[in-house]
Amino acid sequence: MTNNLRLMVRMSAEERRESVIRAAITEFARTGYKGTSTEAIARRVGVSQPYLFRLFPTKEAIFLAAARRCLEETREVFAKAVEGAPPRGAQQAMAAAYDHLISEDPEKLQMQMQIYVAVASAEAAGDHEFGSAIRKAWLELWDGAHLALGGDAKETTRFLAKGTLINTLMSLGFPPDHRVWDGF
Repeated sequence: MTNNLRLMVRMSAEERRESVIRAAITEFARTGYKGTSTEAIARRVGVSQPYLFRLFPTKEAIFLAAARRCLEETREVFAKAVEGAPPRGAQQAMAAAYDHLISEDPEKLQMQMQIYVAVASAEAAGDHEFGSAIRKAWLELWDGAHLALGGDAKETTRFLAKGTLINTLMSLGFPPDHRVWDGF
């Protein structure tokens, strides 16, 4: 029976990578790039730090994988939301789906905010490669929203700008019924 239990618990490297990405989203969402230790991520996954670094060569690589996953999942939420939406209802469908996402999984909101902070910090320190990798993932999110909104750049800009403002207000702790939400 013990051997069967070991076989059930044993994961492939790819499954461990997935576990690391999920754990990294949780840890980075809570304490940011600079405040998160790879030790905390390894502990959450139940692996050693040396094994963690066999899966991802650096802390930056872990953060980039977590950031890409967060943005990719948001893009997928948008894509799924518009599948059954009427042509003029894509924006409302995506907004409702995003509202549900960040209400049900606040780590996504927190991780998105940490992504902005990490990129701004890296750019200020002259690390443009880090920012470039995040911008590429964010542009995929933009492209998905842009296509869903009929290729209208102004509408896409308004939609994503409003989403960013909502993220900021929620991160600052404003409740949805606060006066700053008037006009949404």
